[in-house]
Amino acid sequence: MTQETRTARLTVLIDPRKKAVFERLCEEQDTTPSQVVRQLIRDYIERVSGRPWHVDDPTPAANGE
Repeated sequence: MTQETRTARLTVLIDPRKKAVFERLCEEQDTTPSQVVRQLIRDYIERVSGRPWHVDDPTPAANGE
């Protein structure tokens, strides 16, 4: 899979305690919060669209076609 090169900002408001726990867990797993969120988003796209995520396919159909 080709590595993604473009970025866009996503602002998410969450409880400060939840953020602190999330950051601590990410650090314990030697990953960054951004890496985890990107993976969660890819997983969600694949689950809802019913097909694998591809860098060259930024808007997969929700019905898997």
